[in-house]
Parts: sequence; structure tokens; C-alpha cells
Amino acid sequence: MIHHPPTALPQLLLHDEEMQRALATHDFGTVFRLARTRAGISYSKLAAECDIKPERVGTLAKGQGRITTFDKIVQIADALRVPGHMVGLAPRPWESDALPAHTYDPQNGSSSVRRRTVLQAATSTGLAAALPDLQRPPTPRRISVSTVARMRRRTARLRRLDDILGGGDTYRAYLGEYQATKAALRTAAFTPESRRQLVALLAEQAQQAGWAAFDGGRSTQAASLYEESKLAAREAGDTDLLGNGLAFLAYQTADHKTAVQIAASSCATITSATPTGVRALLHERMAWACAVADQPRRAEQALEAAHAALEEQQQGEPGPDWAAWVDHTELDIMTGRVWTELRRPLRAVPLLTNALTRYDDRHARDKALYLSWLATAYLTAGEIEEAAAVTGRALDLAAGVASVRPRQRLDLVLAQLRQHQDLSTVRAVLEKAAD
Repeated sequence: MIHHPPTALPQLLLHDEEMQRALATHDFGTVFRLARTRAGISYSKLAAECDIKPERVGTLAKGQGRITTFDKIVQIADALRVPGHMVGLAPRPWESDALPAHTYDPQNGSSSVRRRTVLQAATSTGLAAALPDLQRPPTPRRISVSTVARMRRRTARLRRLDDILGGGDTYRAYLGEYQATKAALRTAAFTPESRRQLVALLAEQAQQAGWAAFDGGRSTQAASLYEESKLAAREAGDTDLLGNGLAFLAYQTADHKTAVQIAASSCATITSATPTGVRALLHERMAWACAVADQPRRAEQALEAAHAALEEQQQGEPGPDWAAWVDHTELDIMTGRVWTELRRPLRAVPLLTNALTRYDDRHARDKALYLSWLATAYLTAGEIEEAAAVTGRALDLAAGVASVRPRQRLDLVLAQLRQHQDLSTVRAVLEKAAD
């Protein structure tokens, strides 16, 4: 076998504006064309380095077809030695304690894909190993309250990865944090209060790992982690985390009647001291469980309670980081999802449409999911072309996301769209899905 030396793209070419756009959007056809025309790198050499057939490189360079598989995207970036896969990368999300704003920018789709690909590339060898920012510091032999506070801040920073990546990428990192805390509880020394706070942190980390497991298609592991989180939350006396653990269980429970019962138990943990964001979160999960169980009146009551909780929220009000994502936009989306599930498209479509214009493309997994419910609402209303257009947008966003949920939802929508294959807009979306 002939060994080809690495095909590093010349620095001048990497700084070329057209090349940067092509790399940011994974338009490797343009990358190959520019590498040949401006740097003199032959298609045969590019093919050998990137493990692609030479004729495929030529076809891509002519603008025919795309590279969409995540593993292949990372392989090509490595072969071309794109520095750290970080071409044009914006400030890294885990370096800030601030949550990304829910703003919509039609031009930010490519940067969303870019950031997601960078982090996914890191997860191929483990997030903590690939990114120094995420390396876990040694656990001290004696853990104080201030030590737990530092660990909690680290957990909050790691949680930001879920804004961009799917559970298939983050599960190992979140599970590792949970296991490290569990080990510390066995081996370190504490005061009674620092131990209580560390047990509460364990409950929080179990929920985060459980969510990533569920999102990545590991439902059994997710349920086990949620049960662990309930035990830890009870031991720590943290009713907010106990309620959230129950809400997570309700969300993934297949039996609709049981899910409603679990969600009701989560809402029963609410007291006058429960932060408004947590109250809204538990009530909206209750609304969803009731909608899936076809209990419209109870669903509407839960939504009213969730909206009332957010209306009471004061600016700067303290609350747990794990509930900080719940805001008016998220609640409007959940309300639209509930009305979609209850087959009330006239209520669902305006809510989802307006909320999703405020929803950042960086949250690709979630936005693809939410668009799938908008597509369903359009289908229920008989607006087939609109449903097809929204589905196409969702497919674009979901491409490469390591989460089973967008495709599961979109498969249901596509099955309904196949009944309308006589429409050209529908055929185009079905072809995109097949590709």
C-alpha cells in the first residue's frame, strides 16, 4: 500500500473566505475544487487521503451530492488537517456560565453546524480527553461545601454541551461525572452539610446522565439513572430534584396512564418554596403526560399552572441551573406540542410558528424535534405543502445530531407524507430523507 503524507491545506487557503464558508458548512465539494485549483492538490491525492473514491471526489467538486455522515466529515477534516476542526469557531459555549440566548438568525445555521461538528469531533475520543477545559480535576480527600460548589459549577458548564450535542455524544461524559461523584461519596471525608450537598449533586448528575442516555436511545439505562436520582434526592432532602427526577421518568414512560400518575407525583413535590422555574417545568411535563394520555382538560390546567408560574418569576430570581432553560419560548413550544398531540392545529400552529422564530438554530436537536410537531399540526390541518416544507427544514437541522429522537419523530411525519407523494414538494422531502 502506498502511504500518502498528510494533505495539510495551505494556511493561505484556510484563510480564504470561500474556503472558510465551505468548511463551515461541510461543503467538501467546494473544498476539493479549491484545493485543486488554488493549491494544486490532485483529486487522486485528495481521494487517497480522505478514503473516498477518486470519481466521488470529482463528482462532489462538480457540486453533485454532499458528505453528510458525521464520521466521514470528521475523517475528512482530519485528513486535510483543518486545525482542530475549529475553523471560524465562535466563543466556546462551555467557557461561559451564560445560557445561549433564544434568538433566531436565518444566517446562523452554518455556524450551528460548525460548533456542533467541533464538539462531536471531540467526543470521538472523549470530551474530557480532547478538550482541556473539560478534564476533571482530582477529587480532594476532604470535601467541603466550597468544593461541592465548584463541582456544581462544573456540572453546569458541562450541561451547556446538551444545547448543541445529542445524548449519543454526551452520555459518556455525563456518566463519568456521576460515577466520579459516587466514588467520592465512598472515599472522601465530609462535614454533614457537605455530604448532603454532594448527595444532591449526585442526584442532579444522575438526571443529566439519564437524559443523555434517553436521548441517545438507551432507555433502560436512563430509567435506572432516574431511579438512582430519586434515591439520592430523597436522601439529600431536595424536593426540587425529586420532582424533576419523577418528571423525567414520566416523560419516557411508555404506559400513558402510569406516566400521568408519575407526573402528578412530581407536581405533588411543589411547595411554596419551589422556584418558579421548577414549578413551570414540572407543570409542563404534567401537561405533556396528560396530552399523550388524551386528557385535554387536565393538560390545559397544567399548562395554565406552568404559565402562571413563569408570570410570577422575578428578574434575577435564584433557581437551579438544571431548570434555567425553562422560559416563555420553551413553554410556548410545549403548549403548541400539547395542542398538536390533542389534534387542535388551529391553536398549535400559531404558537409553534411564533416560538420557533425565536428559537436559535444552535439547538439543532430540539429545534428539529419541535419542527416535527409543527409539521404534524400542519398535516392535521390538511396543509400538506407546509408540512413538507417544515419537515425538510427539520431534516436539515437533525443531520448529524447524535440523538434518536428527531429521526423517530420525523419518521412518523414522513410516513404520513408518503400518502401525498403525488405532490412535488412531498417527493422532494422524501428524497431528502432517503439520502
